[in-house]
Amino acid sequence: RICVITLAEAHPLLQTGKTITSINYQISANCSRLQNKVSGKSKRGAQFLTELAPLCRISSSDGEEYTIYSCIRGRLIEVNENILSNPAILQEKPSTEGYIAVVLPKFEESKSITQGLLTQKEYEEVLLKRLNSSS
Repeated sequence: RICVITLAEAHPLLQTGKTITSINYQISANCSRLQNKVSGKSKRGAQFLTELAPLCRISSSDGEEYTIYSCIRGRLIEVNENILSNPAILQEKPSTEGYIAVVLPKFEESKSITQGLLTQKEYEEVLLKRLNSSS
């Protein structure tokens, strides 16, 4: 029931050969995901996220900035600080070492969250439809 947030295969940062220049977990003047301090079995101190809560902002060499959202309600367990010093792993290993964050949904909500997710096959079909409609 733990969710690892990564960049989708179809994300522009992974498609166009862009270079990531910076990753910023500072969401606003008063909110930094890096200040998330979690302790104990009940994950006390974890920041609570909604589906629309920004996790970080990623800047690329062409001046574009992408805000990465949680997309899941739950507690922020961990952010990947390794990508701050080595942003290239976001592109080189997006689904393993290049993860963005780990979120723990509420136990009662975890089943409905996983039921709403797409399978790999469904995701590929969505991408195919998107590609066909844009060409």
